[in-house]
Amino acid sequence: METIKHEFPPYYDANSKILILGTIPSVKSREVGFYYCHPQNRFWKVLANLYQEEIPHTIEEKKQFLTHHHIALWDVLASCAIEGSSDQSIRCPICNDLSVILNHSAVEKIYTTGKKAYDLYQKYCYPKTKIDAILLPSTSPANAAYSLEKLVKAYSQIKE
Repeated sequence: METIKHEFPPYYDANSKILILGTIPSVKSREVGFYYCHPQNRFWKVLANLYQEEIPHTIEEKKQFLTHHHIALWDVLASCAIEGSSDQSIRCPICNDLSVILNHSAVEKIYTTGKKAYDLYQKYCYPKTKIDAILLPSTSPANAAYSLEKLVKAYSQIKE
């Protein structure tokens, strides 16, 4: 178990309408310095399928994709104790101040990727934001119950 701190900033701009929150970056994402960078994580495949676009590969391509679709990304947690990338092992959570994004964007809806992110949001963030979060399934390879097709269907609500 190691204590880690979220090392890179949220991604958003003034036109972001959707905020997608994970728990805290995976080991691989922390190494790369951007969101959902583990090669087996299906996040970018899901979004590319949803919007019928090519999968973005570089950080710059991912940022352009997010900007084009008015999507902001961040994580519920600023720091925690964790074993590797296992959300189930999270202890001692310290949450991010979501007003950083909410006060400087057009975010209308908040989504969480996975049950742990949702539960942490509900417990620590909702009392401050008063914005209901919508639970989306995790795109992690650990969520084997969801095929890519099933994930795309679940995520289709962000386009509504």
